[in-house]
Amino acid sequence: MAKVEGKNVFGRDIGACCRSPLTGFYRDGCCNTGPEDTGSHTVCAQMTKEFLAFSRSRGNDLSTPYPATGFPGLSPGDKWCLCAARWKEALDAGVAPPVLLAGTHEDALRFVSFEDLAKHALDLN
Repeated sequence: MAKVEGKNVFGRDIGACCRSPLTGFYRDGCCNTGPEDTGSHTVCAQMTKEFLAFSRSRGNDLSTPYPATGFPGLSPGDKWCLCAARWKEALDAGVAPPVLLAGTHEDALRFVSFEDLAKHALDLN
């Protein structure tokens, strides 16, 4: 797989999102992307109860563990690399989870504006 270790939304080297649970399309703890990542798993987000319920209602249950695939299931407070389009969908529905901008890949900006991400940032002073 052709991982693209890119820049974050600040134009700097992308930072880690989460190593426990291990996230990222490439399961490297970062929201790196590449040609195989058709869902653009590029937004480093901190899960909330509201977002997890929203995602489940849209057919993507992130709460239930799937031991066969090694997926632990997510809980509020966990960080995870989300599909940028799903984060935007949650934003439009009023349930966008907070984001870690340093861990959000610049490719997310194809789907959502920096301003919208910044309004939900955990790492802006």
